[in-house]
Amino acid sequence: MINSKPLVSIITPSYNQGRYIEETLQSVLKQDYPRIEYLVIDGGSTDNSVEVINKYRDRLAFFVSEKDKGQSDAINKGFKKATGEIIAWLNSDDVYTEHAVARAVDVLQNNPDCGFVYGNVLSMDMQSEVFNTMTFGDWGLAELMRFKIISQPGLFMRKSALDAVGFLDPNYHYLMDHHLWLKIAAKFSVKYVDEFWAAARYHPEAKNLTGGAHYGDEAFKLFEWMKTQPEMASILASDERKIKAGAHHLSAHYLLDSGENWKAFKSYWMAVKGDGGILRKEFRRIIFALLNSFLPIGGLRKAYLEIRNRTVQTKDFGRSLAYLKEK
Repeated sequence: MINSKPLVSIITPSYNQGRYIEETLQSVLKQDYPRIEYLVIDGGSTDNSVEVINKYRDRLAFFVSEKDKGQSDAINKGFKKATGEIIAWLNSDDVYTEHAVARAVDVLQNNPDCGFVYGNVLSMDMQSEVFNTMTFGDWGLAELMRFKIISQPGLFMRKSALDAVGFLDPNYHYLMDHHLWLKIAAKFSVKYVDEFWAAARYHPEAKNLTGGAHYGDEAFKLFEWMKTQPEMASILASDERKIKAGAHHLSAHYLLDSGENWKAFKSYWMAVKGDGGILRKEFRRIIFALLNSFLPIGGLRKAYLEIRNRTVQTKDFGRSLAYLKEK
């Protein structure tokens, strides 16, 4: 008898995240979906990561701890080892919500032409407290080309789609996931589900807070790459102004979060010149970037961060992560 439940391969790349990785491991191993192949690719951690991972060694399909060439290289190792029909990766400081895998499988099975599905993602702090929500929309190739960003831990893809477009490009270190989504969306339909499937952790060492200008550099590198892709030519021809504005917008977002206020303001200005809708959406962040460029007051930044990270207290979100603390 053929098993109607497809195997799901989940890859966790890891490097010196011993403080958080146990929650990550548990969030995968406590899923209520019965067929999960879990692969952990550690880059030769020097903290207690390997000690923590070894506690769960007998429940992993594959584990290695060795020096690698970075996150993309580690994930690609997992892709090569994975045998599941559906595949995803979960970084070693992020977690899945309780029924994430089962729901993603249901949606993919009901949409056989779909290359990937994605849900919403919670933002959590170092203490695993939810402080914000990231919600998305019914985006396709055109929206992704305008740098509407899908939060990576909330996405599940077909292995066949991944194989069709190739693995992560190791030349990208910050937007390698978005590059992959673009390649898949150029060849397959994609689907959004308005549910919370994961939580992404924000902490001082996270690259989304330390990457700064690197995100903008890679956004414009992607913009140039799009010009070489035949499947994107018609969208680029009609929407190039907004696509370029999207690259500036993305750059501004990460520059501001990294504390580079004047550079962020200039990038916001360029974004608004190309797409006036960005002004309405990002008015508060633009004003903050401008004020803090000339009045770099610590209290102002603290107030901004408190507004940005205003704690979201809802029972639903509490339940979605509470299972990790259950025995």
